[in-house]
Parts: sequence; C-alpha cells; structure tokens
Amino acid sequence: MSSFNNDFEQQYTQSKPKRSVMVYLAPVMIIVLGFVGCSGLSALAQKPEKKPSQVQLPVVDVAQLQKRDVTFTISSQGTVMPHTETSLISEVAGQITFVANKMRVGGFFQKGEVLMEIDPITYKVGVLEAQSRLDAAKATLVEEKARADQAEDEWELTGKPLSSAPVLALRLPQLQRAQADVEAAAADLQEAQLKLKRTKIIAPYDALVKAKYVDIGQYVGTGTQLVDTFAVDYAEVRLPVKQQDIGFIKLPKVNQEGDETNTVVISSQQGLRTLQWDSFISRYEGVVNDRSRVHYLVAKINDPYNLLTEDRDAELRMGMFVRASIKGKTYPDITAIPRSAIRGAGQVHLIDKDNKLKIITVDVLRSDKDYAYVRGELVDGSRVITTRLEMPIQGMELRVNSEEPDKTEATEAEVAIAKQSSSRVEQ
Repeated sequence: MSSFNNDFEQQYTQSKPKRSVMVYLAPVMIIVLGFVGCSGLSALAQKPEKKPSQVQLPVVDVAQLQKRDVTFTISSQGTVMPHTETSLISEVAGQITFVANKMRVGGFFQKGEVLMEIDPITYKVGVLEAQSRLDAAKATLVEEKARADQAEDEWELTGKPLSSAPVLALRLPQLQRAQADVEAAAADLQEAQLKLKRTKIIAPYDALVKAKYVDIGQYVGTGTQLVDTFAVDYAEVRLPVKQQDIGFIKLPKVNQEGDETNTVVISSQQGLRTLQWDSFISRYEGVVNDRSRVHYLVAKINDPYNLLTEDRDAELRMGMFVRASIKGKTYPDITAIPRSAIRGAGQVHLIDKDNKLKIITVDVLRSDKDYAYVRGELVDGSRVITTRLEMPIQGMELRVNSEEPDKTEATEAEVAIAKQSSSRVEQ
C-alpha cells in the first residue's frame, strides 16, 4: 500500500510544472490575439477626412474717418449781471410827497419817468428869491451903465482923450461891480432851479427797481439813499475761459467793442425746458487771473427782460447762473476721432485694407468729451479701431465685426497666435 502511494506522489510531482506554464500563457495569448484583431479592424475601417485648421482672428469695431472743416465750441458758465447799476441818492432835503405806483422791487421805468418827488415848496421859494435878486442886479447894472455913459460925456467936455481919464471918473469899477452882481444873481437862480428840479427823482435810463429804501411821507436829507436800479437794455455775462481754450476763440481787441459774429449761446435749465438766448462777445478784459489762470470774456445779451421787444417767451433775469457755448475759430481738414479710439498719449490703432493693425501716434489739436481733433496726419477714409486690444502688435491680422470671417487655412503657429490674441481681447 505504501509503495502505491509513493508512486502516485512521484507522478503528480512530475506533471505539476507543465500545468502551471499553461495557466500563465493563456491570458497573454488572449491579449495578443485581441490586439491583432483590433489592428486588423482599424486597418479595414475608412479613415475620416482631414479638415484644415481655421484662424480665429480677434474681432474689432471700427469707425470711418473723414476730414472736414471744424468750428470749435468752447464751453463756459457765468452769472447774468446788469451792465449799469445805480444807487439813486437824494441831492436835496425834504419830505417825500409822491411815489409812483410802479415804485417797487421789479418795477420797470422808462428813461425820464418820475420815480418819486420831494416836497418842492421850499425850493420854489428859493427860485423866486433868486429871480428877484437877479432882477435887482440887472436894474443896478442898467443904472451904472447910464452913469458911466454920463461920466464919459462929462470927461469929453474937458477936451482930453478918454484914455487919459481916471477909472473912477468914468465909474468903471461901479459898472464892473454891477455886472458881477448880475452874474452872481443869475448863478443863484440857476442853482435854485437845479435844486427844484432835483426834488423829482427821475429814471436815468430804462431801468428796473432792484431795491427801495424810502416811502411816501418820509423825510430825507441830502445824501440819503433812495432806490437802487439797473439798466435793462442789455445784460452781460462774464465768462471764464481756460488758457488752453483761449487760442481757439476770435478775440476782440481790448479797447474795441466786439461784433455780433462772435456768437455765444446762453442756456439755462428751467424745469423740463432748456431755454436759450443769443448773444455775442462784446469785449475781452485782457487780464489773466493770477490765481485760476483763466481769461475773462464778456457776453452781451440785448433786452434780457423782453421789455423792448417780444421776440422771446422767457426772461433772462439778473443773477441767474447760465451756461455758455462760445463759437470758436474754424479750422480746415480736421479729422474727428472718437475718444474711445485714443490710446495713451495720442496713440491710434488703424486697420488697413488687408485688415492688419497699424499703430500710429497723432498730435491732438484739441479734444472734448466725445472727440479728439487731429489736423493733417490721417488719410481721409481711414478706419480707426474703437475696440481696446489687450496686446496690440504692429501688423497683426484682425477681423472687422461687420465683415464675414475669411475661411483660410493656417499653419499650427498661426492658429496658436490667433487663439492667444483672441483670448487676450476677450479678457
């Protein structure tokens, strides 16, 4: 029995290695067969058509540039002021006996109208007294002339020439005194008449009452302030202009009145309406403010209260704050570039006919909130890029927003550059 077991163990031991090798080789053979089968199927399958790569160019917005004649407009602001303002003061003393119905703040008086009157009785008496003194002096003068003529006749009876006669003999001093008395009496009469005339307070020009200080029944002395008035034939607005803008305005000479070609539009916002008045630069003050370094122009507005004409439906009142648009000089061949197209210190991005970037630097003549104005540096019809490029490169290819993309093949390098530029624009 034991010998049989030994023989069986020996046979099992000899066959065991052969069975282990087959176990390890079976998975490897399956993998190799699968790979060979896949390779064969791939070789039999139809290959997909290879499509060319397309360039994704940065998309930009452009604006067409055109040269034209540009008249610059300079903005300013100021306060409406009367050109003449007067404080009427009493030149005589007395009680106020008359005040006009329009004698109130805002009342309008034409030149020569009576605003108020001071009691004239005392001054009428003064005129009569001065007149009587003048008449007496004239009578004395007539008498002295008669005596002088008589003295000349008596001297001629002596047979001597008049040139040798003493002045007292001819009564010349008495005659000169009588003539002086007449002149003095005439002056007294003129003064009395002037005082009587000054009892009436007269409007010196077409005026509006600004302030009233006295009223009827009040006693006023010489030098008492009665009323403040200001002229309404035209108003003025003092307009500050910066140093960099003054060269674009046609200035009148300091000692001359400006003409109406230097127009200024005065405007004011009142409620939902923007009211406008036509004016012009009447004068240039010719002095630069030492603190703000601004120049001052004065605009003139005729008939601001519509009292002399009825062409407007709104009044330009004194003390109003207004804005002004001053018509400046006209320059030919000016290119207006949108402010959004200016990069840094006058750098402009253009796009040529081949849609390639062209970077230039221009000299900006003047700029406002919407445009920068360039003279003589751009070709008429050029296209300026208004889109901001993150990393602009001279000569890089771009695509205009309104144009269809160009379906062209590109190398892998061009594709990479275009993708990089496009990603920078989007950022």
